Amino acid sequence: MSFPWAKEYTPANGFTKWVDEKLPLPRLVYNAVGAGYPVPRNLNYMWNFGVLAGFCLVLQIVTGIVLAMHYAADASVAFAKTEHIMRDINWGWMIRYMHANGASFFFVVLYLHIFRGFFYSSYKAPREMIWILGVVIFLLAMATAFMGYVLPWGQMSFWGAKVITGLFGAIPLVGEPLQIWLLGGYAPDDAALNRFFSLHFLLPFVTLGVVILHVWALHIPGSSNPTGIEVKQESDTVPFHPYYTAKDAFGLGVFLILFSIMVFYLPNYLGHPDNYIEANPVSTPAHIVPEWYFWPFYAILRAFTFDFILPAKLWGVLAMFAAILMWFLLPWLDRSPVRSGHYRPLFRKFFWFGLIPAMAVLFYCGGAPAEEPYVMLSQLATIYYFLHFLVILPIVSSIERPEPLPYSITEAVLGEDKKAVLGENTAPAV
Repeated sequence: MSFPWAKEYTPANGFTKWVDEKLPLPRLVYNAVGAGYPVPRNLNYMWNFGVLAGFCLVLQIVTGIVLAMHYAADASVAFAKTEHIMRDINWGWMIRYMHANGASFFFVVLYLHIFRGFFYSSYKAPREMIWILGVVIFLLAMATAFMGYVLPWGQMSFWGAKVITGLFGAIPLVGEPLQIWLLGGYAPDDAALNRFFSLHFLLPFVTLGVVILHVWALHIPGSSNPTGIEVKQESDTVPFHPYYTAKDAFGLGVFLILFSIMVFYLPNYLGHPDNYIEANPVSTPAHIVPEWYFWPFYAILRAFTFDFILPAKLWGVLAMFAAILMWFLLPWLDRSPVRSGHYRPLFRKFFWFGLIPAMAVLFYCGGAPAEEPYVMLSQLATIYYFLHFLVILPIVSSIERPEPLPYSITEAVLGEDKKAVLGENTAPAV
């Protein structure tokens, strides 16, 4: 994003001038996250989640590299190696707890970031590419997390891998060969463990590359804001540093307090008890369930219980993937000229009293046993979930009458005072 009032980078001395001429990295940082990057002045704490997601990704990469130094992708010793890290490696228990709980915190931040995008229509033009890259990041994170869940080689790791890869067997013609190719055999074993470990180590770096593209794409149109109004004048913006670096630092401090409480006082709270038992291919757990961040899509998968033209299992697989893939279409499904949900009364009602409760039900039912009434609740929530994005959102965006928008971001912040809106000096003369 380029504004005529953006501050230009000026090297402070001869050395920084030489560096700027040969490798303008300081200029890049200054223009990306420094005083040279004007940002809308009305961003609230919902805009902290992008920075927190980036921090979580770096945390996962750093702790993952350390864990990889002591892990062995061998089915005969993987569980023992995990216990070795916990018991014998200096600070190994803390690194593993940071990595395991860091994944959960990463998905908490991602879900909040995505639902903020839903409410404020962050997917609308000119930010379609930012949104598309964000969905790609979410898919990569899901794949990485699934493969990482297999590595401890506990009971839930083994049977989770068997059930999830078994879903590909429902695809006609190519399903069974694809499943065998993914596992490197007919059941999870050494080959699957090696493949999942390699991909689990590689995909975070791929994700980091997409994050860089995501941030690059963000800097072309600039950040969105709670009003959904584009920047019109200099008074609509403030420099990213020090205003939003301070705000992000506060948000990061709160995040680290909560994260520390989880790591040091509740490290196993989000783990499944069966995964602290070594994998046993001849003993099936009573209730196979993935990690909590997969629950809504797992509930959608299990919501299909009868055959209709296609087998129920295939319908479930298609719906589970479609539940995320249709997010790519949101820039074209939502045709409202207004972005922010604050000015869209009908959209706001369907969001808070339709989509949010439906997702809450899917989260709950995904972790519950595959029995009534959870199956029926999953079916009802699944129906609404798809109706919301494919039917309700396009219709609402076409028929609703938005509330009046403020003239500018400054007016939304400071009110309708003419001098304030135009950025004029309102202080009395001395």
